[in-house]
Amino acid sequence: MKTRNLLIIPIICLMAISSCKTLMSYTSILNCDFRMKSMDNTQLAGVNIQHIKSFSDLNFAQAGKLTTAYLAGNVPLSFQLNLEGINPNANEATMARFDWILSIDDKQMATGTNQREFKLPANNGTQVIPLNISINLLEVLNSENKNSLLNFAFNLADAGNKPSRVGIKIKPTIYVNTVPVTYPGYLELGTEFGGSN
Repeated sequence: MKTRNLLIIPIICLMAISSCKTLMSYTSILNCDFRMKSMDNTQLAGVNIQHIKSFSDLNFAQAGKLTTAYLAGNVPLSFQLNLEGINPNANEATMARFDWILSIDDKQMATGTNQREFKLPANNGTQVIPLNISINLLEVLNSENKNSLLNFAFNLADAGNKPSRVGIKIKPTIYVNTVPVTYPGYLELGTEFGGSN
């Protein structure tokens, strides 16, 4: 019995150290700042529109593809929204996953969960966090005609280097042992570091 007790003590200590390290990581993530950095690879119905400003800039094949997609009732807009985190803490910060809410021009467009783990290095270390987003414009802007839909997408793509028309909220989650611990509320990101929940 005494031997068993002697074995239990170091196991408990190891579990405490592991939990403490995870909790320190969680505390660090609460102090981190996040922002939207840029948008890349903006595509509309499979057509890359990253540098296209109007329908007249499309070639015949591209225009035909977008028109066909509109008539079929499915106009997928996809892009990579690059978020960036900065960790001012002395400890590495780990984000196991995060829920997100996307809006464009103050209109909610999509929600989801990013399951990929990201580690933010200590002492003002930064990490780019790519978020791949795809939405059917015809569903979220169902009252718009074809030209309005296209102009919406082109204007969004043209603002890709500083996506001020895009709003994103994130709710980070980490794991303490096997128990998920989620940030209390959403962080609303802008294009500068700092946010609110």
